Amino acid sequence: MADETQSERTVPPGKILRAMLEEKGWTQDTLATITKTSRMTINNIITGRTGISADIAMSLAAAFGNEPAYWMEADVAYRLSLAEQDEEIVRRGRLFEMAPIHDMKRRGWIKGESTEILHKELNSFFGGDILKEDIRFPVAPRRTQSLSHLNAAEKAWCFRAYNIASTMLVPVFSSKKLDECERKLKRLAAYPKEIERVPKVLSDYGIRLVVIEPISAAKLDGATFWIDEAPVIALSIRYDRIDCFWFTLMHEFAHIRRRDALSFDVDLFDNTEGITIGLVEDEAEREANEMASNSLIPSNEMESFISRVGPLYSNDRVIQFAHRVKIHPGIIVGQLQHRKEIGYSALRSMLVKVRGIVTATALTDGWKNTVSDSV
Repeated sequence: MADETQSERTVPPGKILRAMLEEKGWTQDTLATITKTSRMTINNIITGRTGISADIAMSLAAAFGNEPAYWMEADVAYRLSLAEQDEEIVRRGRLFEMAPIHDMKRRGWIKGESTEILHKELNSFFGGDILKEDIRFPVAPRRTQSLSHLNAAEKAWCFRAYNIASTMLVPVFSSKKLDECERKLKRLAAYPKEIERVPKVLSDYGIRLVVIEPISAAKLDGATFWIDEAPVIALSIRYDRIDCFWFTLMHEFAHIRRRDALSFDVDLFDNTEGITIGLVEDEAEREANEMASNSLIPSNEMESFISRVGPLYSNDRVIQFAHRVKIHPGIIVGQLQHRKEIGYSALRSMLVKVRGIVTATALTDGWKNTVSDSV
């Protein structure tokens, strides 16, 4: 019955009208007289030259004793059956659903205009046919992992980080030297200018660092993954604050220590509360948070400072403590904010900007820095 109904709906309304005229024994002139419509209008409907308007549908329904909707639906269904679905539009729509194409073109990651070229470029960018396969991220030789929990913009950001990092040459990585590497990094955390040395220190120990400007709808602060048994740290520096930079860096460094195959860290920070590391439930993330905090300021030192000074956290007291633990005072401010010892607006002059220092030496894609595919 369903098939018969569908078949009936694709019959030209003019053919239906002709059959009803024959059944009634009416001519086109007769129907024109009854409906107070011109004979040409009736003839155009029967021959398919024109469709059925709402007014005509009302007149035909009154003449034949059925509903106006019958005529309108018959006309629309027939015309839709004549129009084949544009497969290119379907394909193009799917491509725009799978990837943030406007953002990717704006950043120069892809350049194509036609659907065919866009499809090829995206397949190359993601390493597979994005219309036929689930987008999976390579985390080590012969291993991949699904990115189903990330949105399209975040997936694109991750693959850009991977593609750029793949071009970098670094010495052989050894996990036995991570303690030594961490000590060198910690010595750089006392002064903003020293951040420019971070990429070189990491590289010397076989760790690639890439900085990728975030794209619309991507809330990733950092990521850790592996290429040929060597770790990669990718940072977005969404928030240009010294505490955010150092916490994210050491958080990703902790994932390397744990030998986590893949970590994408979303929303480590809030624009009004700073570090929000206490909101995670995953054990790996919780441990990475603790390791990052302790590597910058040992928890016993931080708790001792709070018990001695709080809640009277003046600039001088924070600076004195910073000198004692050999860390920039902005990092202390960030941890005090996280512990809700101070408000977000307190001591903000210490939260210096560092993005320009980082991008001056790190392999960076974004903020007017463009990385070619052949780095």
